[in-house]
Amino acid sequence: MARNTEAVCRKCRREGFKLNLKGSRCDTEKCAFNRRSNAPGMHGARKGKLTDYGIHLREKQKVKNYYGVLEKQFRKYFNLAERMQGNTGKVLMGLLERRLDNIVYRLGFGASRPQSRQWVAHGHIQVNGRRVDIPSYLVRLGDVITVRNRPKSKLAVKTVIDEGLRDVPDFLYRDNAEIPKGIIMRLPTAEDVTMPVDSALIVELCSK
Repeated sequence: MARNTEAVCRKCRREGFKLNLKGSRCDTEKCAFNRRSNAPGMHGARKGKLTDYGIHLREKQKVKNYYGVLEKQFRKYFNLAERMQGNTGKVLMGLLERRLDNIVYRLGFGASRPQSRQWVAHGHIQVNGRRVDIPSYLVRLGDVITVRNRPKSKLAVKTVIDEGLRDVPDFLYRDNAEIPKGIIMRLPTAEDVTMPVDSALIVELCSK
């Protein structure tokens, strides 16, 4: 399986805002973005004006880094969004929000999206009672996301929940029972995305 192994703090510095890829560490003084907010590289301190193409590209790269998807995966989501009804950019963002690793993160089961992706890939998460180890799995309305009923899985997730890192969005419901679970109350939309993004720029770039 292909992976992006670039240092995650460099991604935040390149985009100019925190992507929260290291969970609670991003809120401490150890966060590299707090110490060096300029772009990475020897010319990072220079603030040159981006070209029109550069503006479009940075918007797409920002979304890819935020959700942790590679170019081939992103293209699949875009092609799927084009075939669906509605505004392509908003549909695209809704699809990315429906990824299982993102849902696990938004439920508060993982401290960050990379950690949530790891929980899914290592088999700690079930969907409707069946183990799903594919982070890109797209959830559906009414799906029930549960932690596997085994000590290792429950301990890993409960440790994160007890830290109370974030609120659960209104399209999800979380039950903090002995076996934590979440329910998809409605499908997420572009309005549920928590970072500023101009999806129209992404559509213009990918449609060329």
